[in-house]
Amino acid sequence: MAKSDFIYTDPTDFSISGSTPYGTYDNDHHFQSESLSVCKFVARRLGHPVMQLEFDSGSIYAMFEESVSEYSQHINNYNIKNWMWNSYGSEDRVSGSGYSNIESGSHPVMGTGSFQPQTPNGLGTNYFLSEQYGQAVNVGGDTDLYSGSITLEGDKQTYDLQTESTIDTDHSGSRLEIQRVFNYGPSAMTRFYDPFAGSFEQRQMLDAFGFGNVAPAVSFILRPVSYDIARAQAIETNDKVRKSAYSFELVNNKLRIFPRPKSTDSGDKIYFQYYLRNDMNSTTRDYTNNKVSDPSNVPYKFLTYQEINSSGRQWIKKYTLALAKELLGIIRSKYAALPLPNGEVSMDGEGLKAEGREEKVQLLEELKEFLDSMSLTEKTKAEAEEAEANQQVLNKAPLGMYIG
Repeated sequence: MAKSDFIYTDPTDFSISGSTPYGTYDNDHHFQSESLSVCKFVARRLGHPVMQLEFDSGSIYAMFEESVSEYSQHINNYNIKNWMWNSYGSEDRVSGSGYSNIESGSHPVMGTGSFQPQTPNGLGTNYFLSEQYGQAVNVGGDTDLYSGSITLEGDKQTYDLQTESTIDTDHSGSRLEIQRVFNYGPSAMTRFYDPFAGSFEQRQMLDAFGFGNVAPAVSFILRPVSYDIARAQAIETNDKVRKSAYSFELVNNKLRIFPRPKSTDSGDKIYFQYYLRNDMNSTTRDYTNNKVSDPSNVPYKFLTYQEINSSGRQWIKKYTLALAKELLGIIRSKYAALPLPNGEVSMDGEGLKAEGREEKVQLLEELKEFLDSMSLTEKTKAEAEEAEANQQVLNKAPLGMYIG
């Protein structure tokens, strides 16, 4: 193919499908129509038509696509830095071919799209931490709490909750973390004031009529709540000190009953609640499967060119020109000079290459500095400074005097 086929000429057709390496924006009408103007802008800044350019419009299309993708990357990085922890473990992860909305042969291509504004969540990952604290004190959490029981045997004082209890068959062989053992006597309210209300027959009758834990002798006596509480505590303390109430000791999931169960206690049950240690130590949960885990799968797509404002488009045009200078410099650096009759022509490849790279660095630094200044952290600092300045102004305002 002749080299003249790669000499730049102004394009006339804005259909660029197949001219860009990735085709990310081939379906974006605004990108296609803008590509013609960008080609002419880059060519004129590089000296065309006075100077010949050693690349065609397809190269400029590729650089234009790279510039938009570069701008999109920094905007997405800005959003990820500000909002990733809102999406962590909750938003569906999307990465790689999951972004595809167009096809290029047999390979899916990452498409474009927009991401709606997020509602600020001041707590962030504190929710995860609060669930763990709630689990530790049995008032919440994200781990299932199971229950089991043991059956008392006469003259047997120690029971292994791992092997001798009634638990889910799937938990057999798993380490149990016992959280609670149910070994409570009848409520003191069943013996409140009335000497006969604590008998078995009386309690059974009350339960049958739906009046359990209510003493018949005092049902209609109005007294302060503090009086009732003090009386109940006195009855419970009396039971613990003067009676041989059951208690227990739990060491290494071995439950020891005090006093030793009698033959008459055989068949009675003691219930307990437990976690599985594997569940407690696990760092993953089913509800976080296929959710955002790191910046690589936060669901951000390439920006839609139509939605990029004027300042963003101006940055893209300048970055495209910088890329074009670098490419043209690389091409012309192949030969430092061209021999001609009676002399030679020096090429400006090295200068163009250095100039293009310098402009790229400068544009990237400007964009990063601007985005950093717009971060949530900087916004908070600016609001604090503004509030402090307003307070200083208000402090100098004269105070009104009230005359009665």
